[in-house]
Formats: sequence, C-alpha cells, structure tokens
Amino acid sequence: MNEKKTNLLLVEDELMLAEILTDTLTDKGFNVRTVYDGLSALEAWRKERADVIVTDVMMPKMDGYSLVKALRREGCTAPILFLTARSATEDVVNGFEVGGNDFLRKPFAIDELIVRVNSLLGRTQSIVPNENVFNIGRFEFYPAESKISSAKGNVSLSAREAQVLLRLCRNMNQTVETESLLRELWGDDSFYNLRSLNVFVSRLRRHLEEDESVEIVNIRGVGYKLRC
Repeated sequence: MNEKKTNLLLVEDELMLAEILTDTLTDKGFNVRTVYDGLSALEAWRKERADVIVTDVMMPKMDGYSLVKALRREGCTAPILFLTARSATEDVVNGFEVGGNDFLRKPFAIDELIVRVNSLLGRTQSIVPNENVFNIGRFEFYPAESKISSAKGNVSLSAREAQVLLRLCRNMNQTVETESLLRELWGDDSFYNLRSLNVFVSRLRRHLEEDESVEIVNIRGVGYKLRC
C-alpha cells in the first residue's frame, strides 16, 4: 500500500523560486499546491486543508503575516514556515505572534528547507520509552504529544517548542549550550536562528509561568537552564 503523501501549500510570488521549490518538494514526496499571493493561499486552504504551509512574507494582495493571522483565525492548525529576507527582531516576533512556527531566511539551501519542514511535521525526533513524560514542577510534559498538562488543563506546543523543551528537560538544572541547540534543531548557529530560539524560549516561559518554582534561566553568552 502506498503511503499517503503530505499535502504542502507553497505560497511564493517569485516565479522562478516557486518553480524550483515545487519541483524539488514534489521529488521529495510532497503533494505540492503552489500559489503566488496571500489571498489565493487562503482560498486554496479553504478548499483543501494542507498538512504544512510554507509562505513568503512580502507578497501582493495579502502579505504572509496577514495570511497566517487569517488562517489561524479560521482554525488552521497546520505548522507554518515563513520564508523571508527580513531579519529584524520585531519581524521574527511578529511572525510567531500571528501563529508562525519557524523562519527560514533567504537565500537558503533547499536541503535546509526540507529538514525544517520535516521537523515541523515531527519527523526528525523519536521519543525513547523512558522519555514519554517529564515532571516540571506542577506540570507534566509529554514530548510525543507536544503538550504540557497541569491542574488547569492542557497546553499544546508547536513541534519546535516541544523539541526545545525536550532538550532542556533531558538536562534538568544543567546548562544547555545555545550553540548545540541551534545546530541540532536549526542546522546552524546563525544570529538569525538565535533570534528564533529566543522567541521560542519566551513562549515556553509563558506556558510555564503558572508555577513560580519553574524557571528557564538565560546563562548569558552560554545557553539556557531549566530549573525547578
């Protein structure tokens, strides 16, 4: 029996880049639906739900941030990767706040795009039996389900949030070097990816702020430590 292909919605207004990405992703086994502006992407998603979305930021009719905001408002839960030439902190923060899951800066290697997409789909990490749950203060963290549970209920994490938290949990009360986190999860330790990591850590802190005994400490110039 043939394995069901992953539906990928590609939103890219640079025609040549769109063609290259479409051909490459198709060769890698994805079922690619390509559109060239935000409004067309929204209409395409309404007709056929995608498993993962890759979108440019600067586009005609509707920019990528507005597109993702609209998608999340309409109930889209698919992981979303932004392709962008913009690298200012406020751009990265805005992208995560509207519902994005990852950023890839142009120009980029197509192999890295494939790795990022598979990571968002949860294909890169396997959870060994003794890592099915971690106790973090009042919380229980379930890596395989990408969720945190407490007396107040469950919080769903993005794939990347879960990957970062898993590495902090594996080294509870020990410093995890920023460089190793970036190279393992993002593929390189560029300043741009560092900004993305910082945003994910900030989001994890908000998820865990209910318990004052739990803290993700920034060891300046070295890394992060999950302390509880």
